[in-house]
Amino acid sequence: MKHVSCITPIDGRYARLTGVLSNIFSESGLIHHRVQVELKWLKFLITDLKVHEILPADQPLDLSKLDVLINDFNADDALRVKEIESRTNHDVKAVEYFIKDALDAAGLAPIREWVHFACTSEDINNTAYGLMLKKGKELVVELLKNFVAEIEKKALLYKHVPMMSRTHGQAATPTTPGKEFINFAWRLNQEIQVLENTKIQVKINGATGNYNAHVFAFPEIDWMAASERFIRDHLGLEPMLFTTQINPNTSLSRVLHAMVRAAAVMIDFDRDMWGYISLGYFKQRVKEGETGSSTMPHKVNPIDFENSEGNMGLAISMMEHLAVKLQKSRFQRDLSDSTVLRSLGTVFGYFTIGMKNALKGLSKVDLNHEVLERDLDDNPELLAEPFQTVMRVYGEDNPYERLKDLTRGRKIQKADLARFVDKLEKVPPEVKKRMRALSPRTYLGLAESLVDLYFKEKKS
Repeated sequence: MKHVSCITPIDGRYARLTGVLSNIFSESGLIHHRVQVELKWLKFLITDLKVHEILPADQPLDLSKLDVLINDFNADDALRVKEIESRTNHDVKAVEYFIKDALDAAGLAPIREWVHFACTSEDINNTAYGLMLKKGKELVVELLKNFVAEIEKKALLYKHVPMMSRTHGQAATPTTPGKEFINFAWRLNQEIQVLENTKIQVKINGATGNYNAHVFAFPEIDWMAASERFIRDHLGLEPMLFTTQINPNTSLSRVLHAMVRAAAVMIDFDRDMWGYISLGYFKQRVKEGETGSSTMPHKVNPIDFENSEGNMGLAISMMEHLAVKLQKSRFQRDLSDSTVLRSLGTVFGYFTIGMKNALKGLSKVDLNHEVLERDLDDNPELLAEPFQTVMRVYGEDNPYERLKDLTRGRKIQKADLARFVDKLEKVPPEVKKRMRALSPRTYLGLAESLVDLYFKEKKS
């Protein structure tokens, strides 16, 4: 019950869905990633660049303790950093002082003043956020792939089942639920590819991006090459050389815009499922003990899809703001980005809630074949499209207008269509026979083939 006092639903009401994000995007997670970057940079200076006089010749030091400090970081350490910050009023400086104290305690005092060497706070912050973003991106890709896998299963299960489609909410040409599911799988796969191919770019180049302090202290070192090597080999990220003091957040924007599009696809899916459930095309499984309405006992509401839609909307609004805001800075630096970046975890939280609830909703629905069949049988006017198309082929006069007069805004019977076909003058008898045999259940075009094509292309 500790979550009832939380301000946001992300780590309150929905904490069970977002707990995996805590170690990445929480305040403790951010501090830990900063510690990781600082210590890896310190180790890089010693072991890779071998800057002179960093290690006393007569005092061999056990540098493996640096890795221990990274790996053993815990919640108490985060609280210690916050206590230091209460005095410094500077979050990154507090991390530096925390590390220096830890080095002293570990017998590494001779290298304590090399912590944060030639760095500006943004060198540590943007790389820490880069590591966090990379992990968050991987979780998003995993969520999307899991969802796609489930709708692929539905697509295969329902690829042969005829269903009346709806354009403008009105009866249109038949399709299959399988083909409609595969549309969403294909769209989400486009964004999965973008996310997987987006490398997270970071910089470690000093106060205004020119390596000023680095070069003045050690002019003999190729600092551009060194920073690229550190970022690639020790952080697993992509180096960015052309910056001001701050990272222009190009890759962050690219990730967020891909997530915006993915979230928009999910809202589209949620709304379609909501509509199909309302039409009775899908039945929701009832869970013992659940209540659908406080006053209407009969109701089973599509709450999971509604929840997903709402949270994806929140995610989109925030992602759009961050994606644009974080590419802007006055001159070489202002701090308006810093407070905004702290909401990065909130963005991933809303997105995660949306994905997991959509997946939950999908797991609780079954196709209602009876309703689908009844809808198709009750709407023989769906055949107006193929009939007027064939009439064009054989030169019948005014085919569209004649079918329009017969069907628009009217309910007709199969017998009405049969009489209409009998009166055609130019359509050959064998084609008329095909027209009489056609029904909404068999007028599916290449719906099934499109499902097969999707899986064929995915394998290739």
